[in-house]
Amino acid sequence: MGSYLNPGNDLFKMARQSQIFIDKSGLIDVTNKSLGTLQRYMCVSRPRRFGKSMAADMLAAYYGRCADSMHLFHNLKIEGSDTFEKHLNQYDVIKVDMQEFLSATDNVADMLKLIQDRLIRELMSAYPEYVCTDNLVFAMKDIYSATKHPFVILIDEWDCLFREYEQDKDAQKKYLDFLRSWLKDKDYVALAYMTGILPIKKYGSHSALNMFMEYSMTDPGNLAEYFGFTETEVRKLCEQYNMEFDEAKDWYNGYHLVSHTASGDLKFSMYSPKSVVEAMLRHRFGTYWNQTETYEALKIYIQMNMDGLKDAVVKMLAGESVHVNTGTFSNDMTTFASKDDVLTLLVHLGYLTYNSDGETVAIPNKEVSKEYVNAISTMQWNDVTRAVDGSRKLLESLWNMDAQAVAEGIESAHQEIPSIEYNDENSLSCTVNLAFYFAREYYKIVRELPAGRGFADICFIPKTRHLDKPAIVVELKWDKDVQAAIDQIRERKYVDALKDYKGNLLLVGINYDKKTRKHECKIEKFEK
Repeated sequence: MGSYLNPGNDLFKMARQSQIFIDKSGLIDVTNKSLGTLQRYMCVSRPRRFGKSMAADMLAAYYGRCADSMHLFHNLKIEGSDTFEKHLNQYDVIKVDMQEFLSATDNVADMLKLIQDRLIRELMSAYPEYVCTDNLVFAMKDIYSATKHPFVILIDEWDCLFREYEQDKDAQKKYLDFLRSWLKDKDYVALAYMTGILPIKKYGSHSALNMFMEYSMTDPGNLAEYFGFTETEVRKLCEQYNMEFDEAKDWYNGYHLVSHTASGDLKFSMYSPKSVVEAMLRHRFGTYWNQTETYEALKIYIQMNMDGLKDAVVKMLAGESVHVNTGTFSNDMTTFASKDDVLTLLVHLGYLTYNSDGETVAIPNKEVSKEYVNAISTMQWNDVTRAVDGSRKLLESLWNMDAQAVAEGIESAHQEIPSIEYNDENSLSCTVNLAFYFAREYYKIVRELPAGRGFADICFIPKTRHLDKPAIVVELKWDKDVQAAIDQIRERKYVDALKDYKGNLLLVGINYDKKTRKHECKIEKFEK
């Protein structure tokens, strides 16, 4: 075994021995089907700490010739596959972490030389009779020609150079040319599996790696269930560690991925693995994924001077979804022609989730939402900060049934965010949701909840830990009558959706008067 050639199974063994291990070995069944085919080039992009390296360690343990890994896959999903034993420990594996080489050198030329020197040294040690060149491609061609043993090549953090040398197009081209000459159309490649944060197809105008099939956060292909923890997996962990599942869902859920298959679309609601593991082991919900990188990274992008970007962020903070065109994104971190390019980048970084059905983006969960608030608090978005800060007081006014204070609080939030186009109940809803931002600490807030004979505009459903708080049904009106809003709640029996809270249920009507440009509010307690 070597450091890069057939590195063994020690890293995957550590994962298997960890307190929390989630079986993602089904990924191997997918890669096995690509082995030795024209589809043998795979690039998987996920946000940081979403299991990229662990997957690479698993593949190295499974395919590598110099290790017996049968016991590590005992009782895992892949063991039931008819391809399991056929490919187990049958290949020479080359596994490299590009970040390691980038950090050890001062420029791209030295980085590429170091990679080749280290790999050739190990190839020469393993096959001294066949390697007689200092050229990596020719060395691997000679080995394959003599042995007919193809290689599985695993490249982790492949795109780190594009993040480190984001403005150096010449360095990027040299790197891409190296990867192309090493991998493209080479018969010694049984599988090339790369991981990174960003997709690869559009780096500049250079198409060096167009042989790769991409699996990204906007189009995960048939790998969606391997992009994080599924809801079923998280539910089992919550049962095991005696943690509240609804809280885990509120904190870490929200990445909606779709796999398109011949039998139909499979939809997955994915959770941040890093955060779930930390929460279970610490027995406390909190912001763990965000701690791996400061909010400054998010701040850089959301404060860009792109037309409509601020409005989009504000709407998403209020719980809204925003339409996005992902097709113009150049798959780098410097080329932005519009707000859509920024929003698409945030999807790949894990700060937004993408809904492929509606082509919209949204903030996925409570953990990430807190990161936006942290970033905004250090920017010149004082209007948004005041609206969020004021939401604490506004919620107390609602609990106290102080209708005048609630109307004034919503009015204040609207004045703080004048950029939101204000012309219908949808825009009023956005203002109300932002005004009650802090209510998410206590409630699950549901828009358009099916109830009685219609849909309640907004329902505040108390979380399990806060059942002492009243449930709330909100009906919105635009240039009508606030009493009509309360009457509609009663007449259409919207309270039926919250029947378990009768006796501790508030009915709230909110109206915006176009003539006076004022908000009105009426609050009643629902009695059985």
